Amino acid sequence: MNIHPTAIVSPKAVLTEGVEIGPYSIISAGVTIGKDTVVGPHVVIEGPTTIGERCRIFQFASIGADPQDLKYKGEQCPVIIGNDNRIREFVTINRSTAADIGMTVLGDHNFLMAYCHVAHNCKLGNHIVMANAVNLAGHIHVEDYAIIGGLTGIHQFTRIGCHAMVAGASGVAQDVPPYVLAAGNHAKLFGLNVIGLQRKGIPEESINALKKAYRIIFRSSLLLSDALERASQEVEAVPEVNHFIEFIKGSARGICR
Repeated sequence: MNIHPTAIVSPKAVLTEGVEIGPYSIISAGVTIGKDTVVGPHVVIEGPTTIGERCRIFQFASIGADPQDLKYKGEQCPVIIGNDNRIREFVTINRSTAADIGMTVLGDHNFLMAYCHVAHNCKLGNHIVMANAVNLAGHIHVEDYAIIGGLTGIHQFTRIGCHAMVAGASGVAQDVPPYVLAAGNHAKLFGLNVIGLQRKGIPEESINALKKAYRIIFRSSLLLSDALERASQEVEAVPEVNHFIEFIKGSARGICR
């Protein structure tokens, strides 16, 4: 371990092999930091927070502070952060309230650029990119490989599907399905994220099936329920199409159209 002499580290924090803590950073009781994670200068991490291995946390980030929720009554709900994440300058990740999942979760291999905010009770998967100043309100779920452009605000209880790409400066008030492009305020859909899917190695037959499902669901004159039923019957049941349809069926806030 390498702890700068100006850093303040609680004796009740757990730092494992290879951890570095930069100047003037504060690590409170109840914090666990995994192997080879580097915490830059002027970072504040409050417990209960668990951070995985090989993460890089840049200066002035704040992790584990109280949620910005008037219903919060001091519950000690955790922040759980996985491995190999990059958390850039001034990022804020708040601890959760006791509602729904009862924790704030960030998976593995995510890149949160400067000034991003992850509010209480959010659950983020793996390989997500959030550009500068993306703001997630509470209770948002973001699936694997989603990309969210800078200066985008996302309404609480909204879901962002896997491999979706949301353009910068968007306002997202309803769920964004997997595999699509979304943009605008309020955000609308602009087809499939075909280039992104190809780059991630999604099979061409799956992309073609998704195109067919998208046309039926979003470009036909059918009611959504009827369109989903027709897509289920007529489109090849590859895993990507199954997830696409089930995500839309499971929407509570409604889907961007």
